[in-house]
This record gives sequence, structure tokens and C-alpha cells, in this order.
Amino acid sequence: MNSNISVTSLSDRAICNKEKSMGKRWRIVLYSHDTMGLGHKRRNLLIAQNLGISLKNVDILLITGTNKSNEVETVEGIDCVTLPALYKNSEGGYEARRWQMSIGEIVKMRSHIILATIQSFKPDILIVDNVPKGAMGELKPTLKYLKKETKTFRILGLRDILDDPKTVEEEWKKAKNEKIIRNYYNEVWIYGDPNIYDAVKEYKFSADILEKFRYTGYLDQRTRLEFTSNKSTFNLNNKSLALCMVGGGQDGADLALTFAETTLPKDVQGIIITGPFMPLEVQKELFDFAKTRSNLWVWKYVKEPTLLLKEAKWVISMGGYNSTSEILSFEKRALIIPRVNPRQEQLIRIQRLEQLGLVDMLHPDNLTPESLTKWLKTEKKFPQVHKNIDFQGLKKIPLYLSNICDQIENKNFSNKKVLVNI
Repeated sequence: MNSNISVTSLSDRAICNKEKSMGKRWRIVLYSHDTMGLGHKRRNLLIAQNLGISLKNVDILLITGTNKSNEVETVEGIDCVTLPALYKNSEGGYEARRWQMSIGEIVKMRSHIILATIQSFKPDILIVDNVPKGAMGELKPTLKYLKKETKTFRILGLRDILDDPKTVEEEWKKAKNEKIIRNYYNEVWIYGDPNIYDAVKEYKFSADILEKFRYTGYLDQRTRLEFTSNKSTFNLNNKSLALCMVGGGQDGADLALTFAETTLPKDVQGIIITGPFMPLEVQKELFDFAKTRSNLWVWKYVKEPTLLLKEAKWVISMGGYNSTSEILSFEKRALIIPRVNPRQEQLIRIQRLEQLGLVDMLHPDNLTPESLTKWLKTEKKFPQVHKNIDFQGLKKIPLYLSNICDQIENKNFSNKKVLVNI
């Protein structure tokens, strides 16, 4: 734990339980802009599901840019508002995903929906995923409203790695993100372990906002299995499973097609999950390829992919935060092919993890069927992830929020922190 960042001291019993709250029902909103892939929504959904069973008397609302066709099962007290979909192109710019509408028009519509939802729901706590102002600044009216008109406690949640430090410095300066944090957020959570990547140190955030930062640890993705009613295993006909994951699939075509051409070891069943955003022409090519091979299945969508991940002997994947967290949580032998453009985030993450011996990395420039075949033939031990990385995020977050509920009840939004033992 970084010496400048600490976490709140609390008992294991949540302050927001029935006895403490005396019947008050707390309202929590989790916003994710969801312009590329499924990771942002799945991260917020896992947090929401966990809070739904960890805290009593809570109503939780997800505001998301990913439609409900990608929804997974939730627990009681959780609902969702879906925004018109945005799409981030290969240059990092935003476009409407489905409508013939200008970016200005759709962002204005999304912004109105967000503000109206917040005004109607009246949350006690808002948790924003990764983008301080939301996509294209769509959160600014809501943040201004909350600060001026409400006592809503506002939290920014960041993934472990944003990009290389120089790029983050330039982008955050241009977007005035530190000013937004300074003026509109009570806390900033980093869903990571500073022993893997100390974002506060690497990105050199201004000293006057450091008091707002705290690390949660990574989120243990094995918890997802508690929230699915489908506990059945997959019929692999006594074969070992080699699983290829490409997240939402928007930029996973090269990996999926290369895996489809890979020679698998004997008695191994290969499965590719294309994701809902993979281009249709690539999906068709993959499905046609699978028709010629009995040891290759191609699935467009799996309601809860961690059920497959649990069964896998080998995993070949891209290096997004969510996919990597899932692989690490289940301590799988994995070969990660990180995205290197337009951001270095995945490359930095996987390089750090490879240095610790927790995953193997293959640069996308070296991606070939032969390189995947060679890796699948190499015997490796299962990585000891949980001995090396803090995966206590889903235990700490309810405690943090319990403390915030206490602050709200006592009308004391304090950022003072002391250590907590988990």
C-alpha cells in the first residue's frame, strides 16, 4: 500500500445495515459510458451485485451505454437505465453506434437522460467509472447539479492503468480532469494494487487531490459465479478446453482468426467467444471455419463467460482490465496478446504481470497460428496469483460505502483515512 494512500478503518459489519440505518433505504448510482467493449459495464455490474448482497436496504441503479441484450443476472434491488449507444473508433473518436445522428446530438440526448434520471432517483452516492466528465463531457450538467443542489457523495472509480504516463498527463491536462476531481468528486478509487502499478506515483497527480485517492485492490471475478443461476458444466466430451477471449470483440478479429487457424493439441477443444461487437463479416468467417473442424466451436455470446473460464486449461486473450482480472482471479495459465493502439494500457499491464510470472505475453506483431500452437504445447504451472496480488476489492468497497453512509448521516464528508485490516 502506497504510504500516501490509505483506506478507511471500519468493522466488518456494514454501517448501512438494517440496525444502523433504522429503515433508511440508501440509493446508489453506478455510471459507465461503455463506448468500447463490455468491461466498464461488467465492472460496475459486479460491484453492484456485490453491494446488493453486502449492504442491506439499498436500491442500486446502473446507468450504462450497453444494451440489455448483454445483461447478466442481478440480485434484488438492482435496475438499469440504458443510454443510446456510442462507439469509439480506431482513432479514439466517438460516433453514434446505431443511429444516423451527429455526435453532438447523441451526446446531448444522453446527457439529458442522465440528468433526468439522477434528478428522479435522488441518489445518496454516485460512482462514475473511469471518465471524470463522462463520454464527451456528458456528465458535466449532472455533476454541477449534484454539487449545487444535493448532498450526493460522488466517487470516481479508475482501472489500475489508464495509459502511459506522458499520454495521461497530456490528456488529463487537456480535459482538465484534475480540476473536475478537485471540484466535483469526494473520493477517487483505483481498482488495483499499487504493488502492480502505482498509478498515483506514475501519473504524478497534483498533491492537493491525493487525499481523495485510495486503492481498493482488484475485484475477484470468481464472485460472478454466485450471481448466475446456471451452474451446469459444458459438455467437452472429456477434452481439455483452450479458450480464446476477445472481450466485446470490436478489435479482436486478428486474435480470433489466428486462433481459428491454430493447430490444437490432441484431445483439446477450442472455443472462441467473439463478443457482440465483432464485425459481422469476421463472425461469419469464424463460423464457416468452425464448420470444417470438430475441435473448434465459435460462440457469439455467453451469458456468463466466467463459467467457461473456470473450465479452461489454457486461456488466450486480449489484455483489457476485465478479461485480465478474470484470468488472474481463476489463476489460469494464460497467453495475453495486448492491444497496443491507440492506448498502451494493455501493454503496460501485461508486461508488469509477465515480470511477476503470472501470465505470458505475446506482442500482436508476433501473433501467428504457429506461435499459439507452440505456446499451447508448453507445460506451465498454474500461477499463484492470490499470494502476489491484492484481490480484496469486493470486500473493501462495501466497507468504504458503509463509512460514506455514516458520513452522510452525520453530515460530515471527511476524506481523512486510516488503515483497515481485511
